[in-house]
Amino acid sequence: LVQLVESGGGSVQAGGSLRLSCAASGFTAGTYCMAWFRQAPGKEREGVVMIDPEGTRMYADSVKGRFTASIDNAENTLYLQMNNLNPEDTAMYSCAAERKIVWGRMCPTGRYAYSIWGQGTQVTVSS
Repeated sequence: LVQLVESGGGSVQAGGSLRLSCAASGFTAGTYCMAWFRQAPGKEREGVVMIDPEGTRMYADSVKGRFTASIDNAENTLYLQMNNLNPEDTAMYSCAAERKIVWGRMCPTGRYAYSIWGQGTQVTVSS
């Protein structure tokens, strides 16, 4: 069964940190295009970070310098370390995956390019 399961969300005060996890099963995360997206109430889902198995990480401007994505290949798990959180980071965070078809070309960043999704984990940041 191909699936992604997120965990690690919660409620924190501004300036705090959280680490989200996304456990993959049924495929090898380290060979797929992986991404974190988030959706705040009343807003469109937006990309947070794209992780290319060839090494590229592409972060949204709003999280650069505060968020760090990584993959633990032994655990087949994607992580998102979020530091210095602010209320604008409040959203449902979801991880997504898509098989990388063309190596040498960067993975997509748009949400419509990803077909495997987790159920999401809520992050709430209070001021």
